[in-house]
Amino acid sequence: MADLGAIVKAYDIRGVVGEQLDASTVRDIGAAMAALVRDEGAQGVVIGHDMRDSSPQLSAAFAEGVTGQGLDVVSIGLASTDMLYFASGTLGLPGAMFTASHNPAKYNGIKLCRAGATPIGQDTGLATIRAAVEAGVFAGPGGGTVSNRELLSEYAAYLRKLVDLSGSRRLRVVVDAGNGMGGHTVPAVFEPLPFDVVPMYFELDGTFPNHEANPLDPANLVDLQKRVVAEGADIGLAFDGDADRCFVIDERGEPVSPSAITGIVAVRELAKDPGASVIHNLITSKAVPEIVLEHGGTPVRTRVGHSFIKQTMAETGAVFGGEHSAHYYFRDFWKADSGMLAALHVLAALAEQDAPLSQLMAVYERYSASGEINSTVADQAERIAAVKQAYGAREGVEFDELDGLTVSLPDGSWFNLRPSNTEPLLRLNVEAADAAAMAALRDEVLGVVRA
Repeated sequence: MADLGAIVKAYDIRGVVGEQLDASTVRDIGAAMAALVRDEGAQGVVIGHDMRDSSPQLSAAFAEGVTGQGLDVVSIGLASTDMLYFASGTLGLPGAMFTASHNPAKYNGIKLCRAGATPIGQDTGLATIRAAVEAGVFAGPGGGTVSNRELLSEYAAYLRKLVDLSGSRRLRVVVDAGNGMGGHTVPAVFEPLPFDVVPMYFELDGTFPNHEANPLDPANLVDLQKRVVAEGADIGLAFDGDADRCFVIDERGEPVSPSAITGIVAVRELAKDPGASVIHNLITSKAVPEIVLEHGGTPVRTRVGHSFIKQTMAETGAVFGGEHSAHYYFRDFWKADSGMLAALHVLAALAEQDAPLSQLMAVYERYSASGEINSTVADQAERIAAVKQAYGAREGVEFDELDGLTVSLPDGSWFNLRPSNTEPLLRLNVEAADAAAMAALRDEVLGVVRA
């Protein structure tokens, strides 16, 4: 049996195909997931998959496990992760998406949700599924069927309904799909819109021949940055492998921070629902809650991770949520994340006025941030304690331990230091008034962490 401890993560299942994840294991996971949701009243499961070579075989094995438990399967074939969430929401079915997102070609994985795109994570069913597989999934009643459903056009139309682009000026948009699922969904969504799209790496290829489909790594944005400038484009968009995250490049070839994107989308959503709550995780810029308050909304701070965002959205009825990692969550999209929907909001905001994107976003880019910096340490708790001690004696310093350690300094700068759940790492994020102040604080904290 596969070592499920190595592949069952906090929010999904992910591992190296053939070594950690194979058809037999996936079939058992499908059966265990089906048994879980069947006991909760579900009668079927919707399945989608990305363009990786192993995805069709693994998704078919999962379907066998589901139908063996007597539940029907609706297969939507090639899909982005947010398209699977759309299917789960519109069909009212639990879902399984086969993807390893931005991970290299040798990986694959499964993202699971209940009907309405409600996530299944470690504390909400994934541990139960793992335990069932490890105990040995018993034969079910069988009799489930598999049907195919084409949902790409419906998904595209639904997103366009949520963002009004009817009065938009024409924009030149460079899109880097990274050979991932954006190459499948972008043409369907953008085709009727007033955009001149310059496609990059739209060919679906799970070997990622041009660069990894991980826009969080600046090295994977270089091609797009150069192309935006060369084309004289208004904007560049980069999607990750399963196209649930979107990164934005301005007309100068400069990246726009996900915090700034959170700010501008929050303003647009608050215009539709004045006074609503907006969720942001504690790594996003402090500009985000400032902007939300300035526009009459209620900012709500959460831990990092989509399960916390979605749970808090459900509790507060929040209209929108954003993370520093470029995951954007929408109440109108079953509280699920959609990079495509966030991109449409940014395009609409840009097209509604004549200024370039850099000028439009300047209002939302208020501070200088370090981005996430990882340090390998022997004892995470001991190093966090050392940092707390180093800053504890300073006047006006405030501590917050919602997620790791957040330290706020009297000059308005702050940093967060939190442990990785899966590796001996500490992750540092720093923000200050300007680049020089940020660099000084960053280096000071790293000096303690790496001592």
